Amino acid sequence: MPSGTPDRERTIGLFGATNIGVAAIIGGGILALAGGAFLSAGGGGAILAIALNGVIALLTAMSFAELATAFPRSGGAYVFANRVLSIRAAFAVGWVLWFAYIVACVLYALGFAAFALLMLSEAFAALGLSTPAWLSSHAAMVVLAAAASGYYTLVLTRHASGGGSWLSVAKVAIFSILIVAGAVVMLLGHPSDYLSSLTPFVVGGSPGVLHAMGLTFVLLHGFEVIAAVGGEVKDPRRVIPRAMFISVGLSLAVYVPLLFFTATVGVPEGTSLAEFSTRHGDTLVAAAVRHYLGPIGYWLVIAVAVLAFLSALRANIMAGSRIALSMARDHTLPSVLARMHPERQTPSTSVFATGAGVLLVLFVLPNLEAAGAAASLIFLLSFALTHLTAYLARKRAEPSANIYRSPWFPLVPLGGGLACLGLGAFEALAVPAAGRITLMWLAFGVILYFALFRTQAEIADAAVEGLDPSLGRLRGKEPLVVVPIASPANAGALVEVANALAPNDFAKVLLLSVIAPGDSARTPQARLADAQRAVTEALSTSLASGSKPDALISVSDDAWSQIRRVAQFHECESLLLGLGQVPSGKNTLSPELEQLIDDVDCDVGILRAPSGWALTSAIRILVPIGGRGEEHRLRARILGSLCRTGQRDVRFITVLPADATDADCEAAEARVRRLATSQTSGSATVEVVRDDDPIAALKRAAATADLVVLGLRNDGGRRKVVSRVALAIASDAPCATLLLSSRRSLGHRHLYDPIRGVMDAIGPTQRNQVS
Repeated sequence: MPSGTPDRERTIGLFGATNIGVAAIIGGGILALAGGAFLSAGGGGAILAIALNGVIALLTAMSFAELATAFPRSGGAYVFANRVLSIRAAFAVGWVLWFAYIVACVLYALGFAAFALLMLSEAFAALGLSTPAWLSSHAAMVVLAAAASGYYTLVLTRHASGGGSWLSVAKVAIFSILIVAGAVVMLLGHPSDYLSSLTPFVVGGSPGVLHAMGLTFVLLHGFEVIAAVGGEVKDPRRVIPRAMFISVGLSLAVYVPLLFFTATVGVPEGTSLAEFSTRHGDTLVAAAVRHYLGPIGYWLVIAVAVLAFLSALRANIMAGSRIALSMARDHTLPSVLARMHPERQTPSTSVFATGAGVLLVLFVLPNLEAAGAAASLIFLLSFALTHLTAYLARKRAEPSANIYRSPWFPLVPLGGGLACLGLGAFEALAVPAAGRITLMWLAFGVILYFALFRTQAEIADAAVEGLDPSLGRLRGKEPLVVVPIASPANAGALVEVANALAPNDFAKVLLLSVIAPGDSARTPQARLADAQRAVTEALSTSLASGSKPDALISVSDDAWSQIRRVAQFHECESLLLGLGQVPSGKNTLSPELEQLIDDVDCDVGILRAPSGWALTSAIRILVPIGGRGEEHRLRARILGSLCRTGQRDVRFITVLPADATDADCEAAEARVRRLATSQTSGSATVEVVRDDDPIAALKRAAATADLVVLGLRNDGGRRKVVSRVALAIASDAPCATLLLSSRRSLGHRHLYDPIRGVMDAIGPTQRNQVS
């Protein structure tokens, strides 16, 4: 697995990373959910439920740690899905996770506001003053929650981690005081009497424990926030796993004994645990601590609740902003969200966007209970997907000593994934509104993706695939490029371009030579010898470059039909054709060639190269830009592959009419620059030319190039045709020209490619090999 690169200077050490995890995990939720957990499990089974959730959290932390050290970039599960699944799957994961963190922030902000107002009310009562009516109003709670959200949004734009370490230390210290006090009371009294409240331990049986697990699993969410800021962690191989495991372990060290003493020394004599839980509900912990520690214990619970909610709010705003930052860098959200503060180097724009989302949900969303359940559901499903991603990454990637590797593979990802998936299904059934909210948000995101982000995101992703051949391997891609070879003269050039079309460790090139038996001008032996020479030349070039293609010599009366049949039979990713010398002034290709490129459901490349031309010598690359062609993704992958294998001078050019205004030129330059940036990581130059004869202008530009990359156009229907401009340049340019056309659509078989990839990873299917 590639180690990746940091998003900014790595400044977060072990203490800082652990603090982020503790801040996100140990929140005030334990104080609000304890009563419901005891009622669900029917007794002390709530303690068992928390412990079992802890096991699932530890398994999930192992998978997160493995992926976070393999891809130490900010973004967490979004980055993992992008590297191992696809850009579309990554968008879906990132989109719903961003929403989940925003909703979690709203819940923590409102929790802080509720306990802060309770603290004020108790203070007025203690002073003998009447409590103002506004303290109990919903408006006051919303305003206080908004103030806290706004404050931490501003803080996180100034400091990467937002400070606040004292919040985590203080809340852990107070929780420790409550636990130690409970232990002292038990030891000084009669332990057997206290323990009787736990009998029977599980009244509701297994269903009760499962219900309590589904209710309380959200209490252990937060360790993944460390992965969400992984690009800012020092020495990620060592720090990230340790911080995650310490965070989960510390949270269990707080939750389990706190629930134990709540259910034992906190229950008044003569009162059952079930009765006590029913009577106090959300305030069960506060009531229990008041019983064994008096009023001071009650105030400590209120204080720790305020601190816990604030630290969790800060950690979740940070995590949400890092998800948005990574998505913006991949063009799956507006690129403005990727801007960093010029001096502080904090992702201020994505922090502001996340904070704005929190305020919007805070004031708009009416059903926060359903939204909170939706957040829990999203986290569980994303955890299940992360386990699957960890499994696929381990199966596909080369072993590396630079990453943490979870033990007991594949039991950890498979067992943890099934557990998270099961709890998620239970949550969806228990709270149907959570499933509806999740689906509605995802559907809204899908509409936005295809309407606004798809083109730029998939172009940039194709360029990354070209730059990083291991990415295709991680995603389980096994692309096949079919290359018909007719002449030894261009065999080497075709093979070089074929390798650029499929920059993947598992990519395969199939060299195809078709012999026509009806050709009476030459003997069969002579035709066979020509085919063998062409294939031999292509194989020699391939072996010299380190690739190992397959070769097929076929006999057919119709070479065009045979090429089409082979391409369709092998479901090839790309078809690369050689183009002989085109007579100057000819505006169309042969009908057979045009029909072939229209019939095949794959990417198509057509190469015309001078004798002796080699792709490795193509330093100056010219890319004319006209309309919004579908070939952009294919071109981006090739340009990425070329830039990976050597220093290239890539120049994008567009031609406007001679009377175009300066404003027209500026708009055209901005449009082309966006394309150039996404296809070449910003290393290309952009040129806008005013000329009423675009063909002449492009021919002049091509005179100083080594390779011209052109796109086929769609005539508005299904046919892909070679434009008059492209063919004119291909016929007269002194350099090589490459014409590209992406497949017309995804096609039905590509809809289940992700599922097929998973099944192939579990039980790989072998492609039909041809030799």
